[in-house]
Amino acid sequence: MSTEPSHLTDSNFEQAIKSNKVTLVDFWANWCGPCRALTPTIIEVAKEYAGKALIAKLDVDESPVTAERFQVFSIPTMIIFKDGQEVERLVGLSPKNRITEALQKYL
Repeated sequence: MSTEPSHLTDSNFEQAIKSNKVTLVDFWANWCGPCRALTPTIIEVAKEYAGKALIAKLDVDESPVTAERFQVFSIPTMIIFKDGQEVERLVGLSPKNRITEALQKYL
């Protein structure tokens, strides 16, 4: 597993969440200020959880099918998947400790 957030798209999303026990996906867009503010936190979490969970980003403008499938209407939204199933959702600009506490529950 990488120490950088993985880049997910409509075409590789399903494979990524099914081939990793725990995956956190940050649904974001470049034009979204809070999303850009969250990026350094997501990078830190990716480094800390390398080898334990896949930390990924999905641009909702590039991959609208996946964003719509999971009814992501507000960004940033982070969804945690365990064994390919959604188990938790964090909406809005969340502090790092909130993100890591949520992840810890599923590891």
